[in-house]
Amino acid sequence: MTLHIFNPEHDIALAAGLANFTAPHAGRLLRHDLGFLPAIWAKAGDTILVDDPEYAKQAYRKLAARMLRAGLHRLADADAITFHPIRQNIQNLNIFDKVEPWGWNSALCALLLRRGVDGSLLPTDEQLQTIRNLSHRRTAGALLPMLRLDGTVGESVECKTVDEVETAVTNYGKAVLKAPWSSSGRGLRFVDDSQYTVHSQHVAGWLRNVLDAQGSVMAEPYYNKVKDFGMEFESDGRGTVTYLGLSLFQTQNGAYTGNVLATEGAKEALLSRYVSPALLQTVRERICQELGERFCGKYQGPFGVDMMICTPSLLHPCVEINLRRTMGHTALTLSPADDDVWRVMRIDFNENMYSLRILRR
Repeated sequence: MTLHIFNPEHDIALAAGLANFTAPHAGRLLRHDLGFLPAIWAKAGDTILVDDPEYAKQAYRKLAARMLRAGLHRLADADAITFHPIRQNIQNLNIFDKVEPWGWNSALCALLLRRGVDGSLLPTDEQLQTIRNLSHRRTAGALLPMLRLDGTVGESVECKTVDEVETAVTNYGKAVLKAPWSSSGRGLRFVDDSQYTVHSQHVAGWLRNVLDAQGSVMAEPYYNKVKDFGMEFESDGRGTVTYLGLSLFQTQNGAYTGNVLATEGAKEALLSRYVSPALLQTVRERICQELGERFCGKYQGPFGVDMMICTPSLLHPCVEINLRRTMGHTALTLSPADDDVWRVMRIDFNENMYSLRILRR
């Protein structure tokens, strides 16, 4: 049986790189309100660590009822899964043979050890450092050239000084600067060679702080985005990466807000308005091959590759790699089997509370 935990502050914890890390308020609130999420893919008998077990169970039951009303995937009964308080030690550890978090980082491992989880079920410090290194945005930058086919765009360069950043911005004309580790929608600055330069107040302080704290910045050309989407995968850690499906997601001000729940055929049909299915197939096959080799002996678990359609109908095949479970994986688990059913899974924030909603298109 498996022990699960939803730790949405994972990306920020990776950026900090510390075992003793306190998530910001928004991250703690998201973990509390949506801590039940692993129940969507957990099996009967599994345990989920949550802030408030009774709240998590009731929230999960409400989601299961909404799923039934929407004609979607039937979820497992809440009573078949144990919701355990994260503030208490975990008893009967011998029943677990696996731990599956949203994402692995040093802060989470330190927390689980304090709660009594057997250290043999957790990554070593060396493995955690490897995962952190692979989560650096340079991994996406290195993958991009392998995916540059006819009909695609994409370029990325790692800069370790302000002068190198300035050179990249001059070459690109208009650029996006990205912190090596950052959470969704954050750690980005948009610059060009006239307005918001690397020396402007809008950018200079941020750039200096990121270079000091993280050692480098990724610089990429700015593209006119038409549509966000991604592909979801699973690495077995032995050289094989399996493609799981498409993720059509929505953002607001760069931050994730929701996912489409639809069959693979329906999602592929929508994307075919912009790019050919053959190109998407070739890209995902190359990702499986390239990252299968790169992750061999280094990373086992789910991950996603974010992409986008740019004008005029060009594919950016690797905006970033999320070396963790994603909301796209969640959407795949919830997606319908009927081509005529199309829903939207949204994360809303109202009255100081996050909620997961299932809406009609």
